[in-house]
Amino acid sequence: MDEHRSTIELRLPSRLGFEKIAMNTAAGVAQLMGFTDERVEDLKTAVAEACINAIEHGNKLDETLSIGVILSMRADSLEVKVLDTGDGPQSHATAPDIDKKMHEQEEARGMGMFLIESLVDEVEWVSSPPTGSFARMVIRLHPLADQPES
Repeated sequence: MDEHRSTIELRLPSRLGFEKIAMNTAAGVAQLMGFTDERVEDLKTAVAEACINAIEHGNKLDETLSIGVILSMRADSLEVKVLDTGDGPQSHATAPDIDKKMHEQEEARGMGMFLIESLVDEVEWVSSPPTGSFARMVIRLHPLADQPES
């Protein structure tokens, strides 16, 4: 049986700028749950990136479509799903070359998925045509790296 969890759901227009509503909602929930300021900032960045990806790539900036954001609170973690109507991300098997991007030898864009992976404890991208796709991110109140070894 799944442990008790509280859920908040948002439906936002596919218009850049609305990612801030999801970002601020996630930050407020994380603060209420007792996350440190640093973890809240990580979460805000990850949620904003996932929403921008959903708006730009999933819904292709079509303002007649919306993105969904579902925040599920558990005792020790916060799960955030960002849903869109797209086919899901294309393979991202090769990591971006950060040095080339910083020295403007490559386009600066294209780092969102890698950034998200570095900021949260767990992430997956799920494609489920024809209904759409979603990014699922989990941030733990006490990251596994901080747990004492037994």
